[in-house]
Amino acid sequence: MGEHAQRRIIRKLALERFLSEIAPQLSPQARLEQYTTSESVAAIMLNIAAYVNDDVVGKSLLDLGCGTGRLSLGAAYLGAQEVVGIDIDKRAIEAAAENSKKLDLAGNVQWVLGDIKAISGQFDTVLQNPPFGVQTREADRAFLMKALESGKSVYSLHNHPETDNQLIRQLKAGSGFLRVQPSPFLEQFVAKHGGAVKAVYAIPITIPRLFDFHTQAKHNFVVDLYVIEASKS
Repeated sequence: MGEHAQRRIIRKLALERFLSEIAPQLSPQARLEQYTTSESVAAIMLNIAAYVNDDVVGKSLLDLGCGTGRLSLGAAYLGAQEVVGIDIDKRAIEAAAENSKKLDLAGNVQWVLGDIKAISGQFDTVLQNPPFGVQTREADRAFLMKALESGKSVYSLHNHPETDNQLIRQLKAGSGFLRVQPSPFLEQFVAKHGGAVKAVYAIPITIPRLFDFHTQAKHNFVVDLYVIEASKS
């Protein structure tokens, strides 16, 4: 990708169109909480990281629990210098590799099959949509600790503390995201592990019925994007 491509500003709708070409997980596993990051949520996350905080273009990025590569490939498309995506699911990594070939980005992202503990080294930015801990209690905490250990800036999606239908309507009627207060628990957890929450953005998300225990055709809820600065003292 040339320098002129790296430095151009890509509008959110164009980014969403690009992200829609990335095939999702065909056989998601409930125990791994494999909910594909929607095009809209991924585009908001990447736009904030790239154009609000300058944490993507020309930077080294790590995508923890990359799935089929939506955040990794989106970052590469926006002009990240180096991107590594890791996932414990072999089928997800195989799909991510196929997606990168289809989008002519096979040389821009390194895919790693393994547990997130296998990653070493330092990155400018960590992106992640970790398991929320619904199926495996506290699963998101291991991801947060690894993110804080691995990156200077962390962008991490977490379940909003409560179901708030009024907030969902407000989000859908507006820009698609709103700044909100952090969860006291997550703020304390981040601080305990050497980071500071800089901002939290509430974003609406809709997922289709994926698993047998889902009782509705689709589920509307809110995720919170945590923007975290990691201390490297």
